[in-house]
Amino acid sequence: MSLIRVESFTVSADGYGAGRDQSREAPMGVNAQGLHGWAFATRTFRAMFGQDGGATGTDDRIARQGFENIGAWVMGRHMFTHERGDWSDPDWRGWWGETPPYHCPVFVLTHHPRPDLQVADTTFHFVTEGLESALTRAKAAAQGKDVRLGGGVATLREGFTRGLIDRAHIAVSPVLLGGGESLWQDLDLPARGYRLAESLPTEHATHLTLMRG
Repeated sequence: MSLIRVESFTVSADGYGAGRDQSREAPMGVNAQGLHGWAFATRTFRAMFGQDGGATGTDDRIARQGFENIGAWVMGRHMFTHERGDWSDPDWRGWWGETPPYHCPVFVLTHHPRPDLQVADTTFHFVTEGLESALTRAKAAAQGKDVRLGGGVATLREGFTRGLIDRAHIAVSPVLLGGGESLWQDLDLPARGYRLAESLPTEHATHLTLMRG
């Protein structure tokens, strides 16, 4: 059965999945560049950006597992672009330019229609009907494989609140942001059927696995 999975989503020690004032120059928010330090040090993530080397320990194993058996992605608009409102930059093809790391269909949540975009072996579909519709389309496109639900915080909060996420890996990074987008604020996970299945600390992060049911 196809699962809806969250993988390698990182929050700060004070619970923020992004800092304040996200922009093209600061995709994760001001002073939040260290949030994903655990991931960017791994061989898996360095290879995604065409870089050699990287750590091969537990963090890398967890990062690599997050890409296994994934047939489609769903993500919020801000994980694709810095823009707000109407689409105004026709040349923008995602944060990754001509080499997106997905290699499968990606469904981007937006309030503003836009034609499908093909970049290398990835097709971006822009969905205006909401998260549940995007997940339904992604499951069909995944052809029996799992669907990976990416950020941002608002997308994950909706997924948890509505019980749409089957399994979630949340990495808690040892940094403090002091503000931004809080993942956990007023979110009662046990009441929505979630339990903490595993807590695995490493030198660079604490990896939490949440399961529904």
